[in-house]
Amino acid sequence: MEKIIIIAMFVQVTLSLVVMVIMGKRRFAAAKNKHIQLSDFAAMRLDNAGDHVRVADRNFSNQFEIPVLFYAGCLLALQLNMASVPIAVLACIFVATRIIHSLIHLGSNHLRARFRVFLLGCLAVFVMWVMLLVSVLYN
Repeated sequence: MEKIIIIAMFVQVTLSLVVMVIMGKRRFAAAKNKHIQLSDFAAMRLDNAGDHVRVADRNFSNQFEIPVLFYAGCLLALQLNMASVPIAVLACIFVATRIIHSLIHLGSNHLRARFRVFLLGCLAVFVMWVMLLVSVLYN
């Protein structure tokens, strides 16, 4: 199960880097199209860049919010030898929801669908942490 958890973590890292590339492409396209100036990046004044740039920026920031709790839970599970099938499944569910969330956010940005997927991912991380806590307290 350790390998599956590490693979899930790797996929999440990869997602973060892919979103970073998308964000960069959108930013540079906005600068190339003169919606913003390169100097606007110094203070991150991107209001004129358009929603597609701000959405990509926000999605990139999202990759360092709830996923931090995912990484911490995975590392704790690995460190305490608690890498089990349920933890691995929850890790995979979380990463799948993050991928879907990013696809929605960077694509159609359908709020209801995006929010539901986000909540499912949060639930997966919470259940993972509850399982880790129960295991630590009762083993």
